[in-house]
Amino acid sequence: MNEIRKGNTILEGPVWKGILYFFFPILFGTFFQQLYNTVDAVIVGQFLGKEALAAVGGGTSTIINLLIGFFTGLASGASVVISHRYGSGDEKQCSRAIRTAMALSYIASVIITVVGLLTAEASLKIISTPADILPLALSYMRIYYLGSASLIIYNMGTGVFRALGDSRHPLYFLIAGCVTNIVLDIVLVGILRMGVEGAALATVISQTEAMVLTFIFLKKLQGGLSYTIRDTILDRKETREMLRIGLPSGIQSMLYTLSNLLIQSSMNGFGTDTAAAWAAWGKLDCMYWMMINAFGISITTFTGQNYGAGRLDRVRKGVKTTILIAGVATVIMSFIYTVFARYAYMLFTRDENVIEIGLRVLHLIAPSFITYIATEILSGTIRGAGKAVPPTVICLLGICLLRVLWIAFAAPIFSSVEGVIVCYPITWVVTSTLFIIYYRSGKWLEKKSLHV
Repeated sequence: MNEIRKGNTILEGPVWKGILYFFFPILFGTFFQQLYNTVDAVIVGQFLGKEALAAVGGGTSTIINLLIGFFTGLASGASVVISHRYGSGDEKQCSRAIRTAMALSYIASVIITVVGLLTAEASLKIISTPADILPLALSYMRIYYLGSASLIIYNMGTGVFRALGDSRHPLYFLIAGCVTNIVLDIVLVGILRMGVEGAALATVISQTEAMVLTFIFLKKLQGGLSYTIRDTILDRKETREMLRIGLPSGIQSMLYTLSNLLIQSSMNGFGTDTAAAWAAWGKLDCMYWMMINAFGISITTFTGQNYGAGRLDRVRKGVKTTILIAGVATVIMSFIYTVFARYAYMLFTRDENVIEIGLRVLHLIAPSFITYIATEILSGTIRGAGKAVPPTVICLLGICLLRVLWIAFAAPIFSSVEGVIVCYPITWVVTSTLFIIYYRSGKWLEKKSLHV
């Protein structure tokens, strides 16, 4: 195990180097992941019109993320456990954790596929999806859910690599999938005119390719960490520990998404143009979130490995360094959004009313990104230390509950797009403040070993 860990920049050397060495492959990987989602929207918007654009984005994406996000939270629990095992040098236990994590992904694949197919139509109606969008959105969602197993298994596999300090291989898998998706989008939507069904098929096929590559390279892991499907086990102790950390994160993700669905429902109430503008903003918005989430994943893994190795001072240095770098990057991104906003929206649509609504959304939200940094970095740090409940409670109170209250009581007073979406910066400020208070209390850094 020591030979496998040798030269690991997360555990050794300058803190900033360890974080950035891990961060950039995640960033580029997430970029390619968002790129093929954005390519779907660009090609659909240009070839099929604003109704199809609203169908594959906006509420449709949010509903899908409701289920996929729950599993992502669960997978984060597995990743934290694996990173702790790896950081402590326990190869045997690390291997059992990897095998158990993959078993959980297979179980989750079946559950999410079935639940997704059974609830697709009802969920679209609940968020008041416009009638002219509903059939297209339903068709897209059904195909996506049928192929969702590949995305779920791939996500768990890449979580394994990242927990071991390897963010390069997930990048390679995503690049391959992105190229495939772009080619298939052009062929299925642009040439064969298969509509939103073609866009969904392109996404599913590309995700399947990434999953296959994940399996190939899991088998090539060094030493006793190598994994194939026949190695799968469901270790009771590892499962319990993964669920202890992952379930609160999964529940938080679902409730977070539910609060966004309330916002989506309010936006749908303003008509198809607003729904299309919100869908386009969602694709532009992803460019920032892929960056800040990459910082969140980086500090979670950095904390997990160093926490497992007992290097708590290095954890604190990592937090300060990550917040500083993320802050500078956020200011730059907000400036770019503001300057190039109109041209960015024109990638999706030429409808001037849709563009104007989109600009109103962007000019309110983009300058507020800076208020979210503490939430992302500190929650990732606390989870990396194995403390799952405190960040979940903070996010549920500061983001989910506050947004629900805003939509229920404040938004109707304003009766405008701005009156709805202003809840984003408000909840970011409140939640970041709560995280700073908890982080400074030091309770999250009390060293307690994971159950083995």
